Amino acid sequence: MNETIRIHGGDGPTMLLLAGGAASSHGFFPGLVRGLRDEPGCRVIEYDRPGTGLSTERGTFAEASSHLHRMITDLQVGPVIVVGQSLGGAAAASLAHDHPDDVAGLVLLDPTPVNDPTVAARLERAYGMVAAAARLPGVPALLRYATLRSIDRSIRRRPLRPDCIDAYRRLADTDQPQLRRSLHGLARTADQFRETDLRHVPTVVVTADRKGGRVNASHRRLADGFGGTLEIWPGSTHAMHLEFPDRTLATVRDMVARTDP
Repeated sequence: MNETIRIHGGDGPTMLLLAGGAASSHGFFPGLVRGLRDEPGCRVIEYDRPGTGLSTERGTFAEASSHLHRMITDLQVGPVIVVGQSLGGAAAASLAHDHPDDVAGLVLLDPTPVNDPTVAARLERAYGMVAAAARLPGVPALLRYATLRSIDRSIRRRPLRPDCIDAYRRLADTDQPQLRRSLHGLARTADQFRETDLRHVPTVVVTADRKGGRVNASHRRLADGFGGTLEIWPGSTHAMHLEFPDRTLATVRDMVARTDP
């Protein structure tokens, strides 16, 4: 099986899963592949776009929508229901903006604000600084240790399933230079992203339970632009797909029911 494109299931509605950051899609959404394959019998695609996960092809966020469009066209699977978290959610929104005929529905889990140029530019700068620091001796180990400490604190606050704990802890192994490269072009994409250009498509945007701010406001505008709904899951953080895996599955199944002819 192609390591960057994994296809599970059979002839049901086609789902496309896009991981956050530069992570691999494989195992990123615990329980989602099996749950969707078993009921309602979906065909599920886990895809590592160029520049992310196990892909050896170079790629940046500026090219994300074109890479996704190429994959969907080559496999002749469109239109697809896309599930994306964080940067994967931003890539899904960018695909729907640039190639609306490829998308049948969207579930965006605390997506990176691809429709807010200010936040997008701030993120690119911040991760550029982290990636630069990660080149210094000893810094990668310190970053991994700090990330694991933060993850373990989150786990203590909310008991998680073992598979979700494993997926959460894998985030500590993030390749910072790869993440910086995968973010490149986010700000430029955000400059060109027009909410008024969005075609209405069944959409759920789930925003983390934070105290307002620009990110939540961008999620509201994104949901409105697609003619969809905005949800806030009480107690959720950016890693909501790991904190609420059953609710994530139920939300995606509901989207399948809404889009299935």
